[in-house]
Amino acid sequence: MEKTLSISIAAYNVEEFLKNTLDSLVAPEIMDDIEVLIIDDGSKDNTAAIGKEFGIDPVIARLIRNRDVQDRDEIRRYLYGKVDELASPHLMKDVDKAVEILRNKIKEKKRIRIIGDYDIDGVVSTFILIKGLKRAGALADTYIPDRVADGYGIHEHLIERAVNDGIDVIVTCDNGIAAYNEITMAKEKGMTVIITDHHEIPYKETEDGRELILPPADAIVNPKQPDCNYPEKRLCGAVVALKLVTALYEACGTPEKELEDFLELGAIATVGDVMDLQGENRILVKEGLKRLSHTSNKGLRELICANGLEDGPITAYHVGYVLGPCINASGRLDTAARSLKLLCAETEDEAAKLAGDLTALNQSRKALTEEGKEAAIRIVEETEIGQDKVLVIYLPDCHESLAGIIAGRIREKYNKPVFVLTKGETMVKGSGRSIESYSMFEELVKCGDLMEQYGGHPMAAGLSIKEENVEEFRRRLNENCTLTEKDLAPKILIDVPMPVSYINKELVEEISLLEPFGKGNTKPIFAQKGLRVLSSRILGKNRNVAKLQLSDSTGCVVEAVYFGEADEFVDRIKNCGSIAVTYYPEINRYQGRETLQIVIRNYITE
Repeated sequence: MEKTLSISIAAYNVEEFLKNTLDSLVAPEIMDDIEVLIIDDGSKDNTAAIGKEFGIDPVIARLIRNRDVQDRDEIRRYLYGKVDELASPHLMKDVDKAVEILRNKIKEKKRIRIIGDYDIDGVVSTFILIKGLKRAGALADTYIPDRVADGYGIHEHLIERAVNDGIDVIVTCDNGIAAYNEITMAKEKGMTVIITDHHEIPYKETEDGRELILPPADAIVNPKQPDCNYPEKRLCGAVVALKLVTALYEACGTPEKELEDFLELGAIATVGDVMDLQGENRILVKEGLKRLSHTSNKGLRELICANGLEDGPITAYHVGYVLGPCINASGRLDTAARSLKLLCAETEDEAAKLAGDLTALNQSRKALTEEGKEAAIRIVEETEIGQDKVLVIYLPDCHESLAGIIAGRIREKYNKPVFVLTKGETMVKGSGRSIESYSMFEELVKCGDLMEQYGGHPMAAGLSIKEENVEEFRRRLNENCTLTEKDLAPKILIDVPMPVSYINKELVEEISLLEPFGKGNTKPIFAQKGLRVLSSRILGKNRNVAKLQLSDSTGCVVEAVYFGEADEFVDRIKNCGSIAVTYYPEINRYQGRETLQIVIRNYITE
């Protein structure tokens, strides 16, 4: 949203005063017209000494400290952590129990079925488990639920089907922790069930506090269990599955080297499922991305080529915004089994065809997403829903697979928690995306009686609900909501105020040490005011890129680029004296030339 006023607050060791300052600035009647920028200007610490110790620019050291990486060992691990530093899978609760069960079932030649999920994490989890179990000699097959026909996770009809197919063991991945009734049914029918999952543990509120609701599975591998000793709790489902396979390979005497091919897959799922790129996740993704550009997986290789990424390094951005959406597209608009088939492809011809199909499918998904987003914006802008602190938007004609993406886009636009609901075949289904100050899963628990099924994380959730309960769901969420106007005020955190004259090639290259960027490890944001616009022009067939030349007070000239509504941007800056910007520096490489430039994220005319 366009803002009338941006308020910039320089924060330097003022934690105890910051809340009162923000409270004094924020009033309900002006919330839609302002944004608050908090500039972290560092603290009294040994940043310079850290920079010297690790051979990095003090600015880089400051950036690392801003990401809550504090002591020397943490900094070393952040910069140079290796895969062999990852914690042992045996620390994860029930891993050893699950391995023992699987080894016995393999010896007895019992049939095993892996039931996954239709998103990128579920598909990759399923692939890791099927490849790992078959390598261990298992009689295993897979089933990924159809988004429309089956819904999320394991259901009673899938258990009935497994019984009819002679399945003895069900292994879930990226689901199962919330399937108490379904797992109970499987046990009553004499089946063995192993759950691998990473979602929050369901609970109910009692007079004595929260009571966890764990399904009666034979083994539950989920680091979110309170009595699980695994130190990293923020793993995606695919990495949880990988921990199980790692322990299984160790028990079977399978060479450790065979696990290396799973690293790139764990990286894809971690980025694709928007996990925090901190701790173990950062190490795994960093290592996995290195391997991805020369992957031996035929399906991934052809998908990279289909999207024109074969000639350069693959970054977290490429996974999150190019490759990942292609893998997700089949589960959204077709069947996720096609994406699993891509990963399992044994010939280049098969892989190339599947990669082309998924890429084309993703293009269709983009167009449908844009239509749904515009419809959602109209509802927010033209109805009383726009006044709610929690937006519940019902788009009955929207494809249910797009609800999560649209919810994310609307959250970005309005900085509010958003649920987008669509009309499914039997009931309304929806997905939610949240803001940092609103735990979506906990709020759903409070409305649990209204929903047929739900689950998720603090930042994202999914649900099924009867159509007649939609309006009550909206009312209850907002009635229970404790978000303040301060919570809803857009905030831009700036790492370091830094003049553009300080930028050089060496600094930009050092910033790359902080990659991969993503959730929990965002791209650094710098700021400078008093920049004079020397020239500007609009590029791109959609007129969504502005190219500028800027000059600071010292006469230093820098190239700049702005992505967004370029016509509006250029019109607003053409007659101003100067602009203040937040930016990210990069090296623009084009036709063999390298040019330093800044990418403008936010701006204020002066």
